Amino acid sequence: MKRSRVSYEVRLAQAVKAFWLGRDKAAEKQLATGRVDSGNRSKVTGGKALDSFRDMIVDVVQRNAGAAVEVHRKRALVGLPGHFRPTKLWDLVILHEGRLLAALELKSLCGPSFGNNANNRCEEALGSAYDFRKAQSEGLFGAGASPFLGYFILVEDAEGSRKPVKESSPHFPADKAFRNASYQQRMRLMCERMVQHQLYACASVLVAVGGSASGESRNLCPHTSFRSLLTRLGAHLASEPSTTRENMLLEEPSAADARLTFDGEYFESTESG
Repeated sequence: MKRSRVSYEVRLAQAVKAFWLGRDKAAEKQLATGRVDSGNRSKVTGGKALDSFRDMIVDVVQRNAGAAVEVHRKRALVGLPGHFRPTKLWDLVILHEGRLLAALELKSLCGPSFGNNANNRCEEALGSAYDFRKAQSEGLFGAGASPFLGYFILVEDAEGSRKPVKESSPHFPADKAFRNASYQQRMRLMCERMVQHQLYACASVLVAVGGSASGESRNLCPHTSFRSLLTRLGAHLASEPSTTRENMLLEEPSAADARLTFDGEYFESTESG
């Protein structure tokens, strides 16, 4: 058996670089086909830019769950029932014997229109979570299911996301926490409060330098870090009854062959040879 270890920091830098590369490729593809979306939308409509972060999450699932656990990431298999709408597509869905173990949403917030995009992200995150929790209370995710609901957003580290933003509330004073808060700070507050109010089990925000060849990124606080999301998801899956780390059932055999594990600091792969 051959073993190789990659630190969390290295994997994270690789994921950040893959994100910016994926956005550029999506824009180039649209330009080549002559179908270019307005503004910056052509860079996000490809839907693949955050795949490297999703890969890291799948690795954590492999480390902490197992027998008969299903990890779904294909569009046709990530739809879950809602309460106020028929269904919602998530980025990652994890099941075990007819019960939902976890669902995760991965988003990004990039310029130049930080204001409109931040409002949209907030409305999406809150609406999706409330709909999910109501569906859960109605027993739509399997008998006794208490799924982990996770949220991740990557924010471009740019002047537009760093500078203070004046809130507009002409009739009543806005929450003091948002006074002159940047869009980065607003995303942090959103994530903190969504967890505080038990809409999400963990909500994470990562700030990354746009187009950086080094994959540079930073956390805004420890409890909203991407590492925290991975660690809490792993703990939730490890605590689930009747799941082990053996005989993992995945959609993509190539991912299972790698046998990647995560201990909070390192991703380790085991290959025969």
